[in-house]
Amino acid sequence: MNYRKLNNTEIDSLLKQGCSAENWDNLLVKDGFVPERIINVHFAGKVKLGIFKQKLEIDRGISKPSGLYNSYIQDCTIDDNVYISDVKNLAHYDIANNVVIESVNMLTISGETSFGNGTVIEILNEGGGRELPIFDELSSQIAYLMVIYRHDNVFIEKLQALIDAYVSTKRSTRGVIQQGSKIINNSVVHNVNIGEYAVISGALHLEEGTIRSCKSDPVFISDGVVAKEFIILSGAHVGDAAILDRCFVGQGVRIGKQFSAENSAFFANCEGFHGEASSIFAGPYTVTHHKSTLLIAGLFSFYNAGSGTNQSNHMYKLGPVHQGILERGAKTGSFSYMMWPCRVGAFTGVIGKHYANFDTADLPFSYILESEGKSVLMPAMNLSTVGTRRDSAKWPNRDRRKDPNKLDLINFELLSPYTVGKMLRGIKVLKKLEEETSEEQAFVEYNGVSIKRPKLKVGYENYEMAIKVYLGNEIVKRLEKLSNEATFEDVKAKLMPEKSDGRGNWVDLAGMLAPQTAVENLLKAVRTGQITTVQDLINNLKAIYENYDQTAWNWCIDLVQKQLGIDFKEITPQHLVQIVNDWKESSLKLNNMILKDAEKEFDAKRQIGFGIDGDEVTKARDFEAVRGTYEENKFVAEVKKESITIQKRAERVIALIEKWC
Repeated sequence: MNYRKLNNTEIDSLLKQGCSAENWDNLLVKDGFVPERIINVHFAGKVKLGIFKQKLEIDRGISKPSGLYNSYIQDCTIDDNVYISDVKNLAHYDIANNVVIESVNMLTISGETSFGNGTVIEILNEGGGRELPIFDELSSQIAYLMVIYRHDNVFIEKLQALIDAYVSTKRSTRGVIQQGSKIINNSVVHNVNIGEYAVISGALHLEEGTIRSCKSDPVFISDGVVAKEFIILSGAHVGDAAILDRCFVGQGVRIGKQFSAENSAFFANCEGFHGEASSIFAGPYTVTHHKSTLLIAGLFSFYNAGSGTNQSNHMYKLGPVHQGILERGAKTGSFSYMMWPCRVGAFTGVIGKHYANFDTADLPFSYILESEGKSVLMPAMNLSTVGTRRDSAKWPNRDRRKDPNKLDLINFELLSPYTVGKMLRGIKVLKKLEEETSEEQAFVEYNGVSIKRPKLKVGYENYEMAIKVYLGNEIVKRLEKLSNEATFEDVKAKLMPEKSDGRGNWVDLAGMLAPQTAVENLLKAVRTGQITTVQDLINNLKAIYENYDQTAWNWCIDLVQKQLGIDFKEITPQHLVQIVNDWKESSLKLNNMILKDAEKEFDAKRQIGFGIDGDEVTKARDFEAVRGTYEENKFVAEVKKESITIQKRAERVIALIEKWC
């Protein structure tokens, strides 16, 4: 873009309009520039100006003519149709077109900065050793690898080098404010890059950060926010006097209502309100809403913190060196307490106060209760609850991310090689405990928890039921796609795995499910220099993610072969009929258990407090008016409909298979 110096007529006009400059030769303008919309502005250093002709919407229903008014501007480039008014200090920024800046005390860059990129946060373990450098392309998967795989020294060294190289590209002595952004009624914004269409309104202090907003999913930062050394990604909302110190805020995150956090990372669709977080790794869909809640030194994902949730990581010996792991889908009840270190299995609910250090990773879908000072585990009891079923359905529907470039890679499947693999290990654990324990013994001790002996059998039977649901559903989905003219050889070809990829153990990389072998190959590619940039790493992670269906199917078929004790080439129609029947019966049984759990929400105990000025009839009518009936409940109706659909699907597939018997 070509700029020119002002002519004398233009300088005279600006002087008459209350403007001044250290040196008018340092004020350059585009051809077509008109001075009428520059009033009471002082220019210092080198400033370049665009053309101000259009009106801009400042707030809802309020539009003002673009231009520069009542401000101090130093060493800036300002593009076309920008509105700047009442800015006490604006320095060292390149400002794109259609930006609004109004009533700001300080909007400046000083010295070289990387705008929060490369800030190292002490995450998960306050005692150090799991430091995470944050940057504006960070995903939950990259963070997980950096934080969890510290034992692989060469990998960590190479990954750090990739990140350092990326961060070096972000260093500058000038900031950018991209098109369409609005910065209104803020106090201090220092060394902050601002993405397109961001709205920053009423912030108190923003320093050393990047706000990576985009037109399709803007960032909103509102009243009273204080944030220092931070990265905030597209679609995030931070407001209501939230305080962030050395934090990463991912896509679609909501933080507000006086929430405070330090040395923490919040990935896609997290929510933090009222409470406090310190050194937490908040994987996707981590939610905490309550004033009395403290999350500290923990790894979470798909997690919901009940009011008063608290943990301890400091034993007053070597300092706050302990950490906790709550695997995906875990929940804590009101006023739950855990003393780190602990590891809670996937989709497990923790209720009460727990002073023992326990590890229940191989017993997912359980409850951990407090009873007479002991941590009592109810294995597999959470498989058949309404909450688990509702959670698995709500997460995909609550993905707020509108940015076409979604950084966090998320698998939402409730039953997967990851969770089913854990259930397989859980079955072995529970059966072994049953075999080794006397029938007279009331409780069995396991990894820091107590289990009632009769619950061992209930637990592994529930796991076996869920595994039949998973395997059958995966096979039925593929058989349904076959035409009536298909031969049994077509069936076997359809069901055969294409490769061996996916077999063995699976892991959860903070939202993304992957075969451990694929992760190990990725680590090797970083160690050996095959992956040389952050973008290479992102692309390789996406390749693993996009291959989920095939690798998960390979794992599923491998398990079917092991359970049947045959090579899949030898499978018969009778085998498939048995698998489909097991799927149908187990799915219906599980749905009936969930419906029974839902029915409890409509019993007499739940009607306490209804119809308070009437008799039992009034109570029932008031309850029905507010809560509805069990028969008409939407969730109940959906589960019943699903059961009917399962029966019909099973009948169709079995009819297709039986012609080959």
